Amino acid sequence: MAGNLYIVAAPSGAGKTTLVRLLLERDAGIRLSVSFTTRAPRVGEVDGVHYNFVDVPTFRAMIEAGQFLEWAEVHGNFYGTSKPWIDAEMAAGRDVLLEIDWQGAQQVRTLFPKAIGVFILPPSLEELARRLGGRGTDSAETIARRLAAAQEEMRHAAEFDYVIINRDLADALEDLASVVRSSRLGWPAQSERHSGLFASLF
Repeated sequence: MAGNLYIVAAPSGAGKTTLVRLLLERDAGIRLSVSFTTRAPRVGEVDGVHYNFVDVPTFRAMIEAGQFLEWAEVHGNFYGTSKPWIDAEMAAGRDVLLEIDWQGAQQVRTLFPKAIGVFILPPSLEELARRLGGRGTDSAETIARRLAAAQEEMRHAAEFDYVIINRDLADALEDLASVVRSSRLGWPAQSERHSGLFASLF
């Protein structure tokens, strides 16, 4: 039985990373795809855990070999999602989650049209601005630029199957977990998982 592929996207400050981390802590049946990147590791980042760190020639060779499900260049660095790894995980019946942006989601859907897309939204622009400025290290100009970029990203929310408004973290986590639970109860998955039972019932 093939696993499900989940795409979770959100603008910066919506709480996507926290929600994904909490979901993975409570659901051992989901594997998080670890992206490849050419940027240098930051303090505390572990190769193979936070990212798979490679040099530019290696990344370009992987592009040529068709090893990426999606890839992009962001601020001079490359980022990509491993297609062979995802294929292997799903073939083994494990669910995979991609934490990517809306552009990456569009690329993924061309190869996996049955991927389940979830977009995380903040409860308001005011709250998003508060979260973006929460660290107290960014200038007002930087925060305004990030807020404008977030608004552009949020215009793509309608391209996703589910939209979760992260007003309260606990409620948003339950919503995300509910999407996962309901997707596992669809007929294709259930008929394969419980074929013997179904054959005995009807």
